[in-house]
Amino acid sequence: MAGPSKSLVLDPALQKYYELNANRYKYFRWTPRHAWIAFIYVGVIPATLGYIAYKTDGKYDLRGKRKGDTIAEW
Repeated sequence: MAGPSKSLVLDPALQKYYELNANRYKYFRWTPRHAWIAFIYVGVIPATLGYIAYKTDGKYDLRGKRKGDTIAEW
């Protein structure tokens, strides 16, 4: 039958990786690089998407269009 057996030998390098990954929060430290990446994901990307959404609000109407009609309303 398929599946683990008592003679299964686990790779020590993979076991170490799994252990480190499970306890990643214990080894995390704030560095300038981590702070910069967090700032990008928390501040810059949402602000950019919000700006684009605000500027294009109501500009496009994708419902009820026929072939050849433009999607831009203004």
